[in-house]
Amino acid sequence: MSGLRVREDEIEFTAIRAQGAGGQNVNKVSNAVQIRFAVGPSSLPERVKARLLELDDRRISADGVVVIKAQRFRSLERNRDDAIARLQAIVDLAAHQPLQRRATRPSAGARARRVDEKVRHGQVKASRRRVDD
Repeated sequence: MSGLRVREDEIEFTAIRAQGAGGQNVNKVSNAVQIRFAVGPSSLPERVKARLLELDDRRISADGVVVIKAQRFRSLERNRDDAIARLQAIVDLAAHQPLQRRATRPSAGARARRVDEKVRHGQVKASRRRVDD
């Protein structure tokens, strides 16, 4: 987890009705939450914004808005916290910068072991051939 936090004043919350089973509660009460987070005007660092927009995630629209729907719990507050946690997980993923790979060469010993193994494998295959008298 990075020290980068999503500011709640940059998130747009909407209470919506949940889908699926839940009896009359589902039909009468808006307990699910949909949040919208615009990446472009946010206070995130530019490098994190760029990586966030490059993610291949269906929750990020083409115009750079992250849309998350949370309906796991029966209360609006818990769904709101769940949606914020899921948004934070996406931002944390984008904030993690992978290490740059350095090109290296195999050592002389590694090259010798590879050639020895190839020779040994060739000898095993040669021993499978039919013997002519």
